[in-house]
Amino acid sequence: MTRYRALTLLAGLLGAALAAGCANPMFAGGAPASNQARGVSADREGAAAASPGLKEGIALYDNGDYNGAIKRLGGADVATGPKAVQLEALKYTAFSYCVTSRQSLCRQQFDKALKLDAAFDLDPGEHGHPLWGPVFVKAKKSK
Repeated sequence: MTRYRALTLLAGLLGAALAAGCANPMFAGGAPASNQARGVSADREGAAAASPGLKEGIALYDNGDYNGAIKRLGGADVATGPKAVQLEALKYTAFSYCVTSRQSLCRQQFDKALKLDAAFDLDPGEHGHPLWGPVFVKAKKSK
């Protein structure tokens, strides 16, 4: 293979990889990929299944209704649910605040989650998000 052809092939592969990354909502500033694609643990999947309010709130978030998600995830049935439900609700509420440029409210939700469970962490695919990743890191370091 000639050097020119190899560089052309490499440029094409790089362009395809970049295009795929831009199409990924995890890095486009919107909703994260589905729970299956992100490798969410079974106990978190169980939390959503056990709480209709949490499931509804996540669905609102996934559909881009961030204010609706914040309202639903703050409902009494979610806020007083099992710890796993509360943590997921706080996480998605934080995400909703971050994607709507309300970083201080986003941080408050992460702080609440870390107060509820000091071991709380984001899923691997959520850490690098440009909107909430840095906010979470600051919250985690302050604990």
